[in-house]
Amino acid sequence: MAVSALKSSKLNRRVYDGDEIITVAACFPTTVAPIIQNNLVPVFVDVELSTYNIDINQIEEAITDKTKGIFIAHTLGNPFNLEKITEIAEKYNLWLIEDNCDSLSSKYNDKLTGTYGHISTYSFYPAHHITMGEGGAISTDDNTLYSILLSLRDWGRDCYCKPGHDNTCGMRFNRKFGTLPFGYDHKYIYSHFGYDLKITDWQAAIGLAQLEKLDKFTQKRKKNFKLLINGLKKFSRYLILPTHEENADPSWFGFILTLKENNKYDLIDLLRFLEENKIGTRQLFAGNILRQPLFADSHYKIKIGKNEFYCDELKEKDMVSLKNTEIISKNTFWIGLWPKIGDEEINRIISTFEKFFI
Repeated sequence: MAVSALKSSKLNRRVYDGDEIITVAACFPTTVAPIIQNNLVPVFVDVELSTYNIDINQIEEAITDKTKGIFIAHTLGNPFNLEKITEIAEKYNLWLIEDNCDSLSSKYNDKLTGTYGHISTYSFYPAHHITMGEGGAISTDDNTLYSILLSLRDWGRDCYCKPGHDNTCGMRFNRKFGTLPFGYDHKYIYSHFGYDLKITDWQAAIGLAQLEKLDKFTQKRKKNFKLLINGLKKFSRYLILPTHEENADPSWFGFILTLKENNKYDLIDLLRFLEENKIGTRQLFAGNILRQPLFADSHYKIKIGKNEFYCDELKEKDMVSLKNTEIISKNTFWIGLWPKIGDEEINRIISTFEKFFI
């Protein structure tokens, strides 16, 4: 919905087929798929190790006259440099979409993430900060975008009247749309190719109850992060520990680690050891998404920085500028720190790492 909204004819700064959106390849597919699904061109830049967020020094180098937006996530709850990125977006008149799905209640400069971009997205999948069982949300403070997003959510209809409140605008039978007869009922006018993406009442009720617990959840996540980083820093010879921007206050979704290049330990051996000891692990979502099967047979146009490719023609040499993304694919993983993990479990996690790195 967020990316589709940018293509609406109701926008003065409408995005058209073939326009470019800057993003990263070390991501979850939901930040890349909508770009391609909307016939736009994803432009990939590298990320930084330890924060795992976009490398701000590469963004301006990737901007062309076709660039219309930036769509990136706060990786695992860790806010990207919002000060610099909002400055770039304003400088080049770009749309900024914050993927805030892993970052509910994270802050940057004491302001919540998800409140900086033109549009922000949220997920309430069971693993996230709060849950409704499934589903998500989208937010904006722009009235035009809001009306477009409502239309896209509700089958693409033009009418904004809520159920049971007909003719809010007082123009239900008083206007002409397209080549339909004058006065055709506004309740059945469609201005977008939309979706049906409404949550149910029971999901909303669960979400409201979860919101009341969010502060408690957030504090527990932060506590678990602190315990883990203090307990695992003794292994910094082998592991890159997570860091954050100076002005960021993350509400961590997970505890992310990168195994440094060494002649003694292998990532897969470490992951298997942790799993055998009942410690769940995940790699950083798609790793380098350009290496995923979904791109292998796809004749889609993409860009890495300013270099243009069709993704089924990508070669190893084309990945050079995604150096850290490649490291992440080979050596990065994360473990959980969700609120139900207590001090006893944290200590067992740390002791398990100790057994591996003996």
